[in-house]
Amino acid sequence: MLAGDEDGLRLPTGIFYANGVKANVLFFDNRAASPNPWTKEVWYYDYRTNIHHTLKRKPLRLDDLREFINCYNPSNRHKRKDAWHPDKNPEGRWRKFTYDEIIARDKTSLDITWLKDKSLADLDNLPDPEDLAADIIENLEAGLESFREIMVKLNSK
Repeated sequence: MLAGDEDGLRLPTGIFYANGVKANVLFFDNRAASPNPWTKEVWYYDYRTNIHHTLKRKPLRLDDLREFINCYNPSNRHKRKDAWHPDKNPEGRWRKFTYDEIIARDKTSLDITWLKDKSLADLDNLPDPEDLAADIIENLEAGLESFREIMVKLNSK
């Protein structure tokens, strides 16, 4: 990693455990303690906004992360380029934030967003009712399964 660079990957809600659980993968270098922050900038890839995966019907696959891998550019991180631009590409998922930009935000969260969530803005283009119903059922079943696991653990004590 470049000196002072860190990386983050916002993953779709629910891909690791159950729907509704958000996941961010952060990549940091292990460095000695310092009175001044080592981090100068953080590169983010937003694979959550306007992306829909489910555990059963549409699970996350390696091919889904190809664009992130290309943007991350592990073979030459010095040549990374922003995919996002406010005028030229407002849908770009790969973006760099400086340390100062991050500190100016909510200091307790590295779950940074910049893409417009189309599901909140475009009510005319909602998914098909069958897909919505299937997602609701899957969410409810995942929640029930979680509660069943908790009950088993509570009853075994």
